[in-house]
Amino acid sequence: MRRLFTAFQNSRRALGRAFRTEAALRQELYVLLVATPFAFIITPDPWRRAELAGMIILVMAIELLNTAIEKLCDRLHSERHDSIGYVKDLGSAAVLMTILLASFMWAVALWQWLERVL
Repeated sequence: MRRLFTAFQNSRRALGRAFRTEAALRQELYVLLVATPFAFIITPDPWRRAELAGMIILVMAIELLNTAIEKLCDRLHSERHDSIGYVKDLGSAAVLMTILLASFMWAVALWQWLERVL
């Protein structure tokens, strides 16, 4: 139980620091805070709401991994290096792909909502 508590404390501390220092993560949190109540408007299905909010949380999780990759790369190699740049670009591409997936899921949900209300 102690190990679980310690892991939770470490995660909470890391999230706090990331929210203070990473603008992209703050922006994604704002999207989550606005989009989650909107999910209750556009779909009556609780699982669909969870999917929509979960997609934004997934974007945030991938953003955290990308940030970790970038911080580690910067720590290991402070000067510009093609291989390091490629690794960082791959992390950024992972975030982009997740954003595209989340956007697609939200677009489908909005389309279904518009079909019901119009």
